[in-house]
Amino acid sequence: MALEKVPMPERDPKERARCFEEVAMGYTPEQAQEETTRCLHCKAKPCVSGCPVGVPIPEFIAAVAQGDFLVAYDVILSANRLPAVCGRVCPQENQCEGKCVRGKKGQPVAIGHLERFVADYARTHGYAGKQESITPNGMRVAVVGGGPAGLTCAGDLARMGYQVTIFEAFHVAGGVLMYGIPEFRLPKDIVQQEIHSLEQLGVEIQPDMVIGKIFSIDELMTSGYDAVFLGSGAGLPRFMNIPGEALVGVCSANEYLTRINLMHSYDARYDTPVIQSKAVAVVGGGNVAMDAARSALRMGAEQVYIVYRRSEAEMPARLEEVHHAKEEGVVFQNLCNPVEILGDENSRVCGLRCIRMELGEPDESGRRRPIEVPGSEFVLDVDTVIIAIGTSPNPLISSTTAGLDTNRWGCLVVNEDTMATTKEKVYAGGDAVTGAATVILAMGAGKTAACSIDEALRNLSR
Repeated sequence: MALEKVPMPERDPKERARCFEEVAMGYTPEQAQEETTRCLHCKAKPCVSGCPVGVPIPEFIAAVAQGDFLVAYDVILSANRLPAVCGRVCPQENQCEGKCVRGKKGQPVAIGHLERFVADYARTHGYAGKQESITPNGMRVAVVGGGPAGLTCAGDLARMGYQVTIFEAFHVAGGVLMYGIPEFRLPKDIVQQEIHSLEQLGVEIQPDMVIGKIFSIDELMTSGYDAVFLGSGAGLPRFMNIPGEALVGVCSANEYLTRINLMHSYDARYDTPVIQSKAVAVVGGGNVAMDAARSALRMGAEQVYIVYRRSEAEMPARLEEVHHAKEEGVVFQNLCNPVEILGDENSRVCGLRCIRMELGEPDESGRRRPIEVPGSEFVLDVDTVIIAIGTSPNPLISSTTAGLDTNRWGCLVVNEDTMATTKEKVYAGGDAVTGAATVILAMGAGKTAACSIDEALRNLSR
């Protein structure tokens, strides 16, 4: 039994760093079946406990091993309506694969690669999953936000017989899957195909609906909806509040990636303005920072830096994303913190003044606290600074909804067991509750909320 995973075929770093084609190219059927031979078929199934949506992982792997790829797809769909997405962007190393017993000696089974293979195989063979018999129960649920949490909640409720409407603020549903994660990691046609499968279940999607402005939550509840789920995400970017942040050439990663991903600024057929850069500094160490840095290369930047105040060991980004960024030529300035953005006579960015850091004692996050090294300031010669230090929920919904409590970070307060908010019949999940987190955690919250909504409404109807 091989100690290492079957490697995923990838595009050459020099080629991919200048195009938006998908980096990872997927397993062949032979590679997928070879990887399944590494599964130990544990009775305890610890990998399942590491999956926020509870995919029956050993069962779908067993089906792949037998060559029953479409059966494997149905097994995954029983718990996860977005398998092609999750197979690409989930942090499996910290979840299902992190609990894989095979990983105690060698590498864990490549569960994410196998999930992606199964989903892609089903799509290329025109298979949408076995037909489900759904009996309408006459009740309606409004879902605010068409991101991972909202899509999962909507799909699960539709399968239970509810009439579900998703109110999406943008012109297309998908949330961070569409505006945040770049094409080279998650092709948008795949996202839309998985969303279409939800529409086939009967989910209605109403785009361009900014809830809190067009309709309030109370107006939704008085217009015939029996419950509301809030999956409105965390799209409000944070900044550092250092001198120079108002200069031309400074933007949030949120804005930068939205212009590229959702508004297709990388495609000459779309007239979407975006910063044209020669040298870029991306401030932050998470997946969003990696996405922004790698996108900047593809948009033509000659030099791209990641500026992160801790060491690489403390970086929250996936190991795979850091590895790919380095392969493509991104330069990492770790233990380095910006103190000022410099501008020229035209108020345009011309540099980023930074100071070296060293690590002290651990802080409340458990990571060692970065401390400035006196006299270590230096300047990076850049013309663009992209801030990727996190986001928080937009206050529009909470500020227009009486009885909906938030915490000091602006996140919605919920009962973590049920995802119920402090307002009756209103539930919430995903980044609107946690702040910026992972796709799969948001999906898990949407799944929990769907079960809670179903239980509450069925009890009321008795």
